Amino acid sequence: MRCVVHVISGLGRGGAERALTRLLEAQRGSLDYAHVVISLADMGCYGESIQRMGVPVHVLGMTGVLGLPTGLVSLVRLLRRLRPDLVQTWMYHADLLGGVSARFAGRPPVLWGIRSFDLKRGAKLRTRLVQKVCAWTSHWLPTLILCVAEASRRNHAALGYDERRMLVIPNGFELMPPEIPAPDVDALRAAHGLLPRHVVVGCVGRFHPAKDHRNFVDAAALLGERFPLTRFLMVGPGLDAGNAVLRGWIEAGRMSDRFVLLGERTDIPLCLKAMEIFCSPSRTEAFPQVVGEAMVVGRPAVVTDVGDTARVVGDTAVVVAREDPQALAAGLASLLEASPGQREELGRRAQARVRREFSIEKTVELTINAYELALGAGK
Repeated sequence: MRCVVHVISGLGRGGAERALTRLLEAQRGSLDYAHVVISLADMGCYGESIQRMGVPVHVLGMTGVLGLPTGLVSLVRLLRRLRPDLVQTWMYHADLLGGVSARFAGRPPVLWGIRSFDLKRGAKLRTRLVQKVCAWTSHWLPTLILCVAEASRRNHAALGYDERRMLVIPNGFELMPPEIPAPDVDALRAAHGLLPRHVVVGCVGRFHPAKDHRNFVDAAALLGERFPLTRFLMVGPGLDAGNAVLRGWIEAGRMSDRFVLLGERTDIPLCLKAMEIFCSPSRTEAFPQVVGEAMVVGRPAVVTDVGDTARVVGDTAVVVAREDPQALAAGLASLLEASPGQREELGRRAQARVRREFSIEKTVELTINAYELALGAGK
């Protein structure tokens, strides 16, 4: 059995972390590959879940630039002890540190993971600098570069990444998620003042410039008077009453009584089912996982045209220009004006599309093919 060591920046509540967890769950019990996870930071919210699968998790506790030298030494030592056949890295910092460490630990094939699209919109300067170093070293440090979206591949090739090493492997989704009882959905809505007559429009994602929650709030303000029974649900880290910036946007639009801010939740499928319409207002994404998750539970959606989002939803959602509250409001209005039956039909089509095109089984198959290709290249 071959050993794959996954190096990831952390195991907090993010798209890459969720994708890694899904990939490990889908390969559970495989007789071909054994997996180990190394988190450069901490256990986060997914560490224990991964351990319960029987996958070892090692935490290095790296924090900031000051922890870099000792963290790098620890990573090299750990890789030497684990002696992996493959190293798969997730996101820029892990790509660079995992790739360099593998060079000093037996030189196993390294598969980088690119899961972003445009770092100019909201990314920290340090992350942008790491991306530049990754571009310079991409011609010799990784064996393969796995991009989550075709848009990511194109954009990173333009930034200087070695396009010859790139493969596109999109996110995959569990096609038969646990059943969500209607009483649970009703209870969640009722607990937050969402009545049966209310039409709930919601978004899910951490409070971050890339997610462009200002776009969502401004679009809601444009819709408020025209659709008085509409309520706006926001779910994710930082999307709570303690966020003064977010509160200020909502109050400026005189919409305080129309918004429900749930903050960070672990029951995202339930939250999605509590919405009549899902919205992704992002200004930059490669392949937004939550769009796929909304499709899995059959929610009709309005999404901004970023990364591969339009390709993911196909003709099952309304796609609008990014960073344009007027366009987002118009897209949402088109679904608010539709009948419940029309919205349900759109949701069913979305569900059928994600099952057909973006199953976790297909993602695992493509990933295993990449493993075999990398192992062959290392001979």
